[in-house]
Amino acid sequence: MSAQPATSPDGLKAGLKNRHLSMIAIGGVIGAGLFVGSSAGIAKAGPGILVSYALVGLMVVLVMRMLGEMAAANPTSGSFSAYADRALGRWAGFSIGWLYWFFWVVVLAVEATAGAKILEEWWPAVPQWGWALIVMVVLTAANLVSVSSYGEFEFWFAGIKVVAIAAFIVIGGLAVFGLLPGSENEGAGLAHLTDHSGFLPNGPGAILTGVLLVVFSFMGSEIVTLAAGESEDPERAVSKATNSVIWRIAVFYLGSIFVVVTLLPWDSKSIAKNGSYVAALDSIGIPHAGQVMNVIVLTAVLSCLNSGLYTASRMAFSLGQRGDAPAAFARTTARGVPQAAILGSVVFGFVAVWFNYQWPDTVFEFLLNSSGAVALFVWLVICFTQLRMRGIILRENPDKLVVRMWGFPYLTWATIGMILFVLVYMLTDDAGREQVLLSTLAAALVVGIALVRDKVAGPKPVAAAQTSSKESESVSR
Repeated sequence: MSAQPATSPDGLKAGLKNRHLSMIAIGGVIGAGLFVGSSAGIAKAGPGILVSYALVGLMVVLVMRMLGEMAAANPTSGSFSAYADRALGRWAGFSIGWLYWFFWVVVLAVEATAGAKILEEWWPAVPQWGWALIVMVVLTAANLVSVSSYGEFEFWFAGIKVVAIAAFIVIGGLAVFGLLPGSENEGAGLAHLTDHSGFLPNGPGAILTGVLLVVFSFMGSEIVTLAAGESEDPERAVSKATNSVIWRIAVFYLGSIFVVVTLLPWDSKSIAKNGSYVAALDSIGIPHAGQVMNVIVLTAVLSCLNSGLYTASRMAFSLGQRGDAPAAFARTTARGVPQAAILGSVVFGFVAVWFNYQWPDTVFEFLLNSSGAVALFVWLVICFTQLRMRGIILRENPDKLVVRMWGFPYLTWATIGMILFVLVYMLTDDAGREQVLLSTLAAALVVGIALVRDKVAGPKPVAAAQTSSKESESVSR
């Protein structure tokens, strides 16, 4: 008989195995946006989109290193929200926690709709809203059973994504240099990087435009630090995940985009028409490339939906523990599952799906735009939190500092500068401007609620304070 997962003081069970955490870490950086949105970036920046991906990848690596430093010292389901609560103040943990929850429940609606569109093409007898309902119900049920069910689903979803991208890079790489037997693409080597108006056909400024188009496809890399609190060996899992983020981004993002822009000229009409990956597979002569990619995109969508539900519920659970959300969110079932937090998150996700069908160009577009820049806000808060948490960890328990941010504090400040630059540059772009302004409005509203709430309620309730101290116990002991 296998041993039952250990139950932590907060009621969650350590049901995630090391293989689950490894695949969650790898799959977390491969979102549907990589497959679907990369063609727009290539159209804007040409082969220079590789620089855009590299710049955003560098920013994510640095942010993940900072988060890894804090998470390895104190693994908790609230991750950066719990650390912000301690380092910057309760208002910060409350604000970024609820903004992050809001971001992911909107993502639930986006991904459920995207998956439903693909499934409706295959089985049109079931209406699109029916498929959206089915996938939401199935993944909600999986999350309600146990954390290991989430981990098992994610292990296979992420595994399919990883195998698909790895195969694409190997097959495409061989075709680029004319080494793939039977390929319909003659293979131009590296010529396509410069033979259509140069490496930067639309000028150096297009690199920054490309940054805006690709930055949000990286959101999700931080999920492993939330999941680590429910793993068998959280410190080891976080250390391993943060140390491997460099090669994961280099291989999956830069490697696959490199294959696309070397297999085809960046201005090929097929990239704009069919999408970058389908166009690349078509050029080689892979049969039914569109359907093959639909299967992979559906897997990426289901993976994102699964992780989004898990992430939103664990953030709601942590907020409940700290007295910043309804107390019911902090309660767990006998299986160690925060049932109310999961159901509360999925209900809002269902409402957002309904908004998407009823008012896609008004209410739902507002939800999308008001959560659009939250990823950058989260990264910014992680940076400022780490500046304070380093001193707290060194003062109270230096042995826990097993992962260290490089070049502290200079690289932390440099990362803050990079994120602020992206936010300011977004104001020069029509779509980006709306996202920044509405997301800032949403953030200001939540921060305002947090500050007023703190002033009216006074000090944190004793129960919540005790729970919060448990979260930081591994640091403060």
